[in-house]
Amino acid sequence: MADTKLREDGMMTRRAVLGDAHVDKAMARATAFDADFQNFITESAWGSVWSRPGLSKRERSMITLALLAALGHDEEVAMHVRATANTGASPNDIKEALLHVAVYAGVPAANRAFRIAKEELAKRQEAAP
Repeated sequence: MADTKLREDGMMTRRAVLGDAHVDKAMARATAFDADFQNFITESAWGSVWSRPGLSKRERSMITLALLAALGHDEEVAMHVRATANTGASPNDIKEALLHVAVYAGVPAANRAFRIAKEELAKRQEAAP
């Protein structure tokens, strides 16, 4: 059974971090097959973890990037690099997190993540007024 408070908090945090356009697109693509999954990540990842006190969105963003990079989840790395525009994590923060990936998860994982981050940051720079 869904926890309404977790879902509401999760949706608010998910939108704050990923942006309304991303969340609207994800929710619009949801079908009966994956609607439960969308609810699950909104409540568990965004409502239970990202909405907790104790760490800032910036800190959570850096931790998330490092974990995703270490695990080789390239699409998610790109998405969370884009999200740093909303979390307050700077390009330097991203660099520092990925240097930790190199030491603790391996140079190939960090190398791939640095490439993705550079691409996403370049896109952001091109789109800037």
